Formats: sequence, C-alpha cells, structure tokens
Amino acid sequence: MDAYNLFIKESGIKAFDLEHRRKINFNISKYDFAVSNGKNQYKNIEKAKNRAGFLKYKVINDLDKYLIQFEDKFTANGGKVIWAQDKKEALKEILDIVKENKIKTVVKTKSMTTEEIDLNEALEKKKINALETDLGEYIVQLAGEKPYHIVTPAMHKSKEDIAQLFNEKFNTDLNSSPEELTAFVRNLLKEKFIEADLGVSGANFLIPDIGGIALTENEGNGMMTMSFPKIHIVIAGIEKFIPRFTDLDLFWPLLSTHGTGQNISVYNSIVTGPRKTGEVDGPKKMYVILLDNNRTNLLAQDRQRRALSCIKCGACLNACPVYKNIGGHTYNTTYSGPIGAVSNPFLLDMEEYKHQSFASSLCGKCTEVCPVKIPLHELLLVNRNDSVKSKFYSGKDKFFIKVWKRTMSTRKRMDMFSGNRKNLFIKNFFKKTWGTHRELPKIKEKSFNKMWKESKDHETE
Repeated sequence: MDAYNLFIKESGIKAFDLEHRRKINFNISKYDFAVSNGKNQYKNIEKAKNRAGFLKYKVINDLDKYLIQFEDKFTANGGKVIWAQDKKEALKEILDIVKENKIKTVVKTKSMTTEEIDLNEALEKKKINALETDLGEYIVQLAGEKPYHIVTPAMHKSKEDIAQLFNEKFNTDLNSSPEELTAFVRNLLKEKFIEADLGVSGANFLIPDIGGIALTENEGNGMMTMSFPKIHIVIAGIEKFIPRFTDLDLFWPLLSTHGTGQNISVYNSIVTGPRKTGEVDGPKKMYVILLDNNRTNLLAQDRQRRALSCIKCGACLNACPVYKNIGGHTYNTTYSGPIGAVSNPFLLDMEEYKHQSFASSLCGKCTEVCPVKIPLHELLLVNRNDSVKSKFYSGKDKFFIKVWKRTMSTRKRMDMFSGNRKNLFIKNFFKKTWGTHRELPKIKEKSFNKMWKESKDHETE
C-alpha cells in the first residue's frame, strides 16, 4: 500500500478511536497548561521569538560558512567530523566505528535523527545491543514501536498501558505507579551505562564558534550516555546550528518553554570533544556525523527552506487539530504534524508524500505557537501549489476539477439540475470520498438564488 492510501486508512481508524483521542488530548492538555505557565517568564515573548527566528534563518542562509567553521573548531578540539550524504552513508560510518572498536553494547539518548536513519534496526542486524535510555524512548522500544511525538515518544500511552507493558516484559505489579516504574527503569539502566562501549546522541544545537554540541534533557541519561562509554557518536542534521555560544541563553529557554513548559530543562550540556589529557570524565573518542539526507533539497526551496529553522520543540504538533485526532504514527514518517507535513515531501518524496500538506485545516495555530516564527500554514499552501505545478495529481482529480470549474463558472450551469438530481450525483460520486463515518450533506430542492428571485418577484406584485 502506498503512503497516501496507508495514511487515509490509518487516519480513518485513529480519528474515530475514542480511547486514542482521549489519551492524546489528555496528555496534550497537560502540556498546554504547562506551556501557558512557562511563557510567563518572558516580559516580551514575541520579541524573543522574532530574534530566534531571525538568527535561525540567518544560519540557514549562511549554512556553508557555519559547517566549515564547526568542522575546523571541533577537529581542533580533538574530535572527528564525518559527512554523510544520506542514511546509507551514515549507517556505514557508524558500523565501521562499531567494527573497528569491537563494540558490543550501545546506549542511546533520545534522538530523532537516529530514528530517521533507523539506527537501532541496523545495529540489531549486526547483533549489537542498542538500548534507549530516555524513559519515553525506552517504553516505545519495549513495545516495538516508533516514537509517537518529537518530544514525548510515548504520548499515546496511558499510565495503565505502560504498567501493562512492564508487567508483560518484567512481571512488575500491574498496579505500579509511574514513580515506581520510573525507579524500576532507573535501576535497570544504571549498570548499562557502565557496561556500554558506545554512547550515541543527537544534538539540540551545534555551536560553530566553539566547535561544540548542546544537548538538553530532563533525566540525566544524556549526560551519562555522553560521559560513561569510551566512544561518543553524535548524529545531527546539518541544519542544527545556532550562530554563537552566547545565543544559547535565547534558544535553551525557548526550546524548554515551548516543548515542556519549563523555564529551562533540568540538564543542559555542552560538549566540545573527547576528554583531554588529565581529564577523568568523557569519552576517549568523539565523532560528529553531519547528516544531509535531502536537507539540501529542502534548502534549495526559496520559501520552504524556512522549515530548516525548526528546533524540534513539538509545539506545532500539540497545537494542530489534525495531529490531535489522527496522532503521530499515522504519518508513518520520522517527523509528523505540521513541521513534518512541510518538510517530508522534500526529505522523502514530493509525489509520494504530498498528501501530508493537504492534511491540514490551515487554521494557522502551528504558525502562532512556533518559537522561531516558521510560517507553517503558509508553507503548507506553497507545498500544495508545488505538487499541482509538478502535475502530481490523478486523471480523476483533473476531470472533477475541470467539471467543477465549468459548472461553477455560470449561474445557469449551477442551476441546471434540481437539488434531488444533485443529491443523486453526490451520492454516486462522493460517498466514498466523504467517508463512512459522516453523513452526506443534502442540497435543498431550490437554490438560494432561486428563492431570492421568488421573494423579489413576490415583493413587486
């Protein structure tokens, strides 16, 4: 089944799954409340967002300069930069490092970029044990699922679902509280950090002027993933840059406020390379893999390139009425919601994934909540226009649009058939498109235009 038909099928199921909608709306409502409170730390949040949007867009337009600056600085710090054009190259480089260093166990902190390249699956094929150490990621890994949300991987699960999962996997008490399950996982992971040969992370931000990566998290697992194993690999998209180290005081609070409602996340780390002589903490070797994977395709677009400014806070997902009904898994892509709908046609394939840009109410809420001022709802329209210009539509679509345009161009054609005939036409040709869960609208026998004329004729009598 192609991406479009799979999306239609799964969205139809999820949108009318009342239990699914209850869970996701409950969890998102908690975030909405926290984010609303978190924004109170700002005297002028619009000024902060405008500043952040300007800086990120500046980086995107001068990306070549920042890439070179970062490589020079990070290499001088003792690290190694690896350039990967696509998923295949990134995985080859990682597996070469694994083989060269005889890696047996890997611990990972939360990273959407590693999900993008299917790193866990690649390591599993090589009989390498890769363990997710973020609690949400660990839960979906146990369940054999992909992350549901950019920030909250297990947002679609209730505490009862998670207790059931842990009972099945570890025979824990079915009535275990979230605190008890968290403590259980913490104890389980302690030894894993010490045993691991390799730590893998993403990067919230790449900092070119110091040649460093910035990682923000709330559980401490990121710090341990980077510091305990002898080797640390960072996998980051080439768009992750901010201009300077001093810009973190702007971006870290914006990221945490819009992502979780915190003034700032609990753990914020800056790593500039492997440990130096005389230092006791940190890895002996550190690599940063800069991943393109069609980002330059998105960068080539005059308007949609703005989507590369995204800082992956998840705010647009939480705000989107479509996402809140169909959820994250329905997209069947690493990046879901409005930001995914804008970028996926270029990161993957416009013809196959154009439908995501049409799966939007264009209410503009995503644009309103974006901390870096990406005009998401406008870019969705640009994507739609580009897909039509590229003639990515069926002969059936073309036929019906032509008939519709011709019919609607004159009042005479619009009134050619009675309401009953129009209802018959709609029933025969649009019932499947309209969906099985909704009742087809019925057109009145007389049009408004006809009733208006009759009322006017009555007045003149």
